[in-house]
Amino acid sequence: MSNLTELTAQIIAARAAKKDMSKEEFQEEMQMVYSFLKGIKEGNVQQITQEPVEEVKPKLLTIKQAFKKDEVICMVCNKGFKTLKRHLLMAHDLKPGEYRKQFGIPSKQSLVAKNYSESRRQMAIDKGLGEGLSKARELKVAKKAAVPAAKAQASITKVKTGTPVPAVKTKTPGPAVKKQTAVSAKTTK
Repeated sequence: MSNLTELTAQIIAARAAKKDMSKEEFQEEMQMVYSFLKGIKEGNVQQITQEPVEEVKPKLLTIKQAFKKDEVICMVCNKGFKTLKRHLLMAHDLKPGEYRKQFGIPSKQSLVAKNYSESRRQMAIDKGLGEGLSKARELKVAKKAAVPAAKAQASITKVKTGTPVPAVKTKTPGPAVKKQTAVSAKTTK
């Protein structure tokens, strides 16, 4: 008998993790699963007639309600998260841009909870990660500025060192063509 009780507990625990249940619903499910498992063990399987479960539609949220300081609520399933990007891809197969378009969320609105974002930012500052990034950016800008200056300097030095300038080709006169003199139309006989 304890085996059936353990199985029932495991099944109900799995269901409760997926669905919010009241105390009464929990007890009702527990009795139903236990009686079903007991029927299987005794060999008389009964068809369980259960009322069709209506799918709970998530309530519509405004953007202000969905984006809180401590969490961001998914507007598809109404669950709260610190960051939505991974949840959208894994649970709803949506990219952030598609999600924004579907619910009219502006592109400036972050899909990360404000407090979470601030704590990550502060941690990066404490570790000095921003300094390394700013140094890398400065080096990149310096390289870009140095490249045109180096090219200009290289072209100036080539001119100064006396690199041969290609000669301008001129047309040479071709062979002289003899002009025929015109013969008058009247010829003497």
